[in-house]
Amino acid sequence: MINHVELFSLLANVGDAKSLIIHPKSTTHAQLNDEQLATAGITPDLIRISVGIENVDDLIADLSQALDAVD
Repeated sequence: MINHVELFSLLANVGDAKSLIIHPKSTTHAQLNDEQLATAGITPDLIRISVGIENVDDLIADLSQALDAVD
């Protein structure tokens, strides 16, 4: 799904003005073992999204088309 977004940036920054998307298990939390991941609530299918200042309809459409691409 992450590979199909067009407006979201694949970055771990927080508080940015642009919308971001990331897969914590393979990026920001990759150093944790399975027990630590479970304790932190990080599941294999978890995706973190940070919404920026882009048009909300454009963001929804982008996420929708990305989800459709993986169905």
